[in-house]
Amino acid sequence: MEKLKNKVAIITGGNSGIGRATARRFADEGAFVYVVGRREAELAETVSEIGAGAAAIQADITKTDELDAVYARIAVDGRRLDNAGRVDRVMLPDVDADHFNRIFDLNVRAAFFTVQKSLPILNDGGSIIMVSSSLNIRGDAGVSVYNASKAAVRSLVRTFATELLPRGIRVNTLSPGPVDTPIIETQAPTPEAVAEFRAYAASVVPMKRMGRPEEVAAAALFLASGESSFSTGTELRVDGGHAELAPEG
Repeated sequence: MEKLKNKVAIITGGNSGIGRATARRFADEGAFVYVVGRREAELAETVSEIGAGAAAIQADITKTDELDAVYARIAVDGRRLDNAGRVDRVMLPDVDADHFNRIFDLNVRAAFFTVQKSLPILNDGGSIIMVSSSLNIRGDAGVSVYNASKAAVRSLVRTFATELLPRGIRVNTLSPGPVDTPIIETQAPTPEAVAEFRAYAASVVPMKRMGRPEEVAAAALFLASGESSFSTGTELRVDGGHAELAPEG
């Protein structure tokens, strides 16, 4: 069954990891997917994998003019939408304005304006999924700015869901835990350190493993489709128990 047949979706950060898996899954379920990201080669590879059900748009969504260009491109195509980061560990005394602004620009400011600027071409009755994190309620040391940015995303979802009720647009949060994606390779300087990071990430999850991008994509499909027609303003955690359970659980 094609749960997103004849739907149109935009997926930011769709050139790798969770975004890429979600783009593939949405296309498999019948949606036409606009895949947005900064890296041209990875975008081309993603769209090539998906085939005729996807189009690539290269853009940095932290820049409002480039975000405007994304939606202008979709409008020129004559389509309307139905669906629409790196963790740097820095201890509190070492956080500077550049670190703070970089994290909030990507995770909060870009997310806010991605939703706002989609509204003119977003169909009534559509679905918006904003990606937060299992860290949005945790107090792990070294990630104060990241955690706060993801808590802000969760807060935005509640308000957006309220404001968009008259249009029948549902807004929900998807909060992954540690997921094994290519971004893991950037979290440590050597292959040995990367392996250690993966082992650590798995150890703090009660299920004792990292998640797979496809598992998060399956949850995104639920929120995008009519299967979640009575859900708005809510949060779906796909984190192996990371947010709510003790690691030894």
